[in-house]
Amino acid sequence: MHAKDILIEGYDRIRDEVHAVVDGLPAERLNTRPADDANSIAWLVWHLTRVQDDHLADAFGLEQVWLAQDWEKRFGLGLPRDDTGYGHSSAKVAKVRVESPDLLTGYYDAVHEQTLAALRALAAKDLERVVDEGWDPPVTLGVRLVSVLSDDLQHVGQAAYVRGLVQSADA
Repeated sequence: MHAKDILIEGYDRIRDEVHAVVDGLPAERLNTRPADDANSIAWLVWHLTRVQDDHLADAFGLEQVWLAQDWEKRFGLGLPRDDTGYGHSSAKVAKVRVESPDLLTGYYDAVHEQTLAALRALAAKDLERVVDEGWDPPVTLGVRLVSVLSDDLQHVGQAAYVRGLVQSADA
């Protein structure tokens, strides 16, 4: 198995988990924050998707799906165009609301398709290319891909936990 196949498997698992956590929930539940300063499922899924979109578009020299396919306008969040949710205050988290689960999964799926296309085109030597010299040591493409994979899996796990909290409150 090649490294790119392992990465594709990992990113496919994010997609599976995003759909599992979002599917079947009405917008009201997606937007529910289990505590005043907690993140909602909508925010967590939007954020993990924005991070994947932003970071991998930059690493591969691509345009972000958020902008290229007008997802920014479809979401209509009133946040800066390049906002990924990093460092959001509670007030900014509250701005990330959706009217439909399809908005979240649609955006995620579009980003996932761009990610898969980039991963399928990888050669092993590409993973050694430096994509960010702002760190010591500089970040290679391989490290960036694993970093985003790890971050996204953590956030989708948090979203699954919030789903459990929200559903238990309904019981």
